[in-house]
Amino acid sequence: MKVRLAYGRSGLDIDVDPGAATVLLPVHHEAAADQTAVLRSALHNPVAGPPLRERVRPGQTVAILACDGTRPQPRHLMIPAVLDELDGIVRWEDVVILVATGTHRGNSEAELRQMFGDEIVDRVRIVNHDARDPGQLTWMGRYGDDVPVWLNRAWAEADVRITTGFVEPHFFAGFSGGPKLVAPGLAALETVLVLHDAARIGDPRATWGITYGNPVHDDVRAIAEATGVTFALDVVLNRDKDIVAAFGGDLLPMHAAATAAAKRMAMRPVEAPFDVVVTTNSGFPLDQNLYQAVKGMSAAHQVVRPGGTIVCAAECRDGFPDHGSYREVLASAPSPQALFDDISARGETVPDQWQVQIQARIQSSCRVVMHTGFLSDAELATAHLEQTGDISATVAEALAAAGPGARVCVLPEGPQTIPYLKGARA
Repeated sequence: MKVRLAYGRSGLDIDVDPGAATVLLPVHHEAAADQTAVLRSALHNPVAGPPLRERVRPGQTVAILACDGTRPQPRHLMIPAVLDELDGIVRWEDVVILVATGTHRGNSEAELRQMFGDEIVDRVRIVNHDARDPGQLTWMGRYGDDVPVWLNRAWAEADVRITTGFVEPHFFAGFSGGPKLVAPGLAALETVLVLHDAARIGDPRATWGITYGNPVHDDVRAIAEATGVTFALDVVLNRDKDIVAAFGGDLLPMHAAATAAAKRMAMRPVEAPFDVVVTTNSGFPLDQNLYQAVKGMSAAHQVVRPGGTIVCAAECRDGFPDHGSYREVLASAPSPQALFDDISARGETVPDQWQVQIQARIQSSCRVVMHTGFLSDAELATAHLEQTGDISATVAEALAAAGPGARVCVLPEGPQTIPYLKGARA
């Protein structure tokens, strides 16, 4: 049986035994017939609170928040829809679009033009948030479980603050979108390190699909609520990255409605663990580096048996990547178990360590094999990972080694589908 995996821009075909394979995809929904109309409706008819235009007054400054280039947000549709609502009320020179990079690198001008379109780039000032630049940051106070909060100064000082994003299950924050755009999206490195420390991420409730009671999301929500969002706009996407539904209004009610819709589409129950799980990181732009590919591994880890095999296809055209400390931390211990034990024992975190902590936990419990187009076998070995040039053959070998009745689960869209064992999660 041939299965098409989301891989890079072009995809990748593999062959699996139909008698042993279960293929899990998100519940597919066709794109909205008029995606712009759906966005306008969310702006005009919010889940809670008044429409956007009623929240803005002439002379006010406006900050609009959008996801960075590692996220498939339909910025080219969402940002123009928001600007259309502001037209005639505020001056364009009083508007700034902030790219919520978190601790990621900023996007180049070429990338910004691809993300937003030439008209937006030429019309409105766009700024990449930099978590490591004190000049961009301002102190906001301590919120949640004593999290020290510095946020982007342009955001904090704006009269009107609008978030735009998309909602999908997140591997330790429960769901993306909503309050997560503010922090870690616009937070200082120190703030992010606390939000993503070993204790919070090591909590069993810090996982896919859980928000309330999740120590990471509880603090993220507290920060956004305390520091103020004027209006929030989120969308839910199908596997083609097209808009299925849009939600607007007051931040928390809006996000609750969006997460309920995303959960119905993305989370799929299974009866029992699998011997082998094949996963991806949902193709471009999400599979640009190994750091992001940990999400695909984590989705697979939900349903692989202890000692089983995960095969993860992620193009990784941006390498590990080379910026940040992710690569260095991965190579700092002789084994995944030693790395996980070291992080857990120290408690405090360093940049990119949260991804390493989750990856080390996965690799300590099962075998992880990568298929990439831009990382060598030797480079992956420094991260305690194997590489395969032939996923189909690797799966067949792993099933044979597991013995009669062995089963494989394929997640062609990676973390766009989150499998879970029945009874393990509501």
